[in-house]
Amino acid sequence: MQVAHLERAGQYLTVKDMQQVYLHPSTCLDHKPEWVLYQEFVLTSKNYIRTCIDIRPEWLIDVAPHYYDLTNYPPGDAKRALERIAAKKDRDASDRF
Repeated sequence: MQVAHLERAGQYLTVKDMQQVYLHPSTCLDHKPEWVLYQEFVLTSKNYIRTCIDIRPEWLIDVAPHYYDLTNYPPGDAKRALERIAAKKDRDASDRF
């Protein structure tokens, strides 16, 4: 799954490869979402991601929990954000019972 996270410094990092990337100028997004799922990685003078959609981080944990196993996840802003989401999800699940 090709996902990038907007870091505090203002650039995106691919979540598994930790490569610095930018939204391609041809993208149809009119804002810089915190999380994007992308189709293409385009290497020109910069590393661009193209054909992007805005996603919610909860979806990543729901759809692919084995892929987003935080015990084997590289450190960084994306890991901290996913840890917060996972903790909130656990709290919400325990509140239901």
